[in-house]
Amino acid sequence: MRVATLIASVPFVIGALVLEVAGLLPTGVFIVPVLLAAVLIVIRVPRRRYMARGYVMGEDRLRVVRGLWFRSDTVVPFGRVQHIDVHQGPLERAYGLATLTLHTAGSHNASVSLPGLADADARAMRETIRAQIRRDTM
Repeated sequence: MRVATLIASVPFVIGALVLEVAGLLPTGVFIVPVLLAAVLIVIRVPRRRYMARGYVMGEDRLRVVRGLWFRSDTVVPFGRVQHIDVHQGPLERAYGLATLTLHTAGSHNASVSLPGLADADARAMRETIRAQIRRDTM
């Protein structure tokens, strides 16, 4: 999350550097506040987002809680799961992480994602859920 936030802050830093080079105001008026805000955001925001997520996998359901300002508490019964994805983007692959996504029947909250799981944990959860679904359908 920090790497993604750092990448997102780069355009703002570049914009501040362009304004600094233009010399419209005294040196440091643009770049100093932007750099301080970028450092604060890169350090603080990802940690808060990480701490605002959680999950519990029970015998027959997965409960996912997330949100900083608007809290969401979603319970996904395994009997409603239609298919399960384990996805890795380039940054996730570089750090050995993955996102587990459960796609369910219905239109409201039809998919629930768990980003930032260790790749092995995401694959093990997928297999556990698949085994539970297979037991329930037999």
